[in-house]
Amino acid sequence: MTPPERQKGQKAAKGRPAGQGPRPVIWVGSSKTDISGMPAVVKTSFGLRLYELQLGRTPLDMKPIPQFGAGVYELRERFDTNAYRVVYVVNLGKALYVLHAFMKKSKSGIGIPKPDAATIEARLRRARELDGRD
Repeated sequence: MTPPERQKGQKAAKGRPAGQGPRPVIWVGSSKTDISGMPAVVKTSFGLRLYELQLGRTPLDMKPIPQFGAGVYELRERFDTNAYRVVYVVNLGKALYVLHAFMKKSKSGIGIPKPDAATIEARLRRARELDGRD
């Protein structure tokens, strides 16, 4: 997928300088493999929205997840009666960290299932460790 062209000197949303390029993505744990196993239409949707985030833009449907602290969000996608989620953290300095990608299996409630919440918590700790290194 080719990124959209910008005029010379034009800034991306949120003040990201045009010459700086997209913010790096770091896939924590098996998140990249997990997203790769999703249906093509879901992967494409998540990929486009993650690219928006890399450019400093805010996707319309990002949802904060306060149980993990500030800066942790999820992207949601419904396809073929299933619900898919990508959880990421944006407030770390070095990169956009994708923490978890999964198909939500919980039929009751809107919360994140406990096993997935535990995975997100562990990967968030790992992302903070990675971000603190030089």
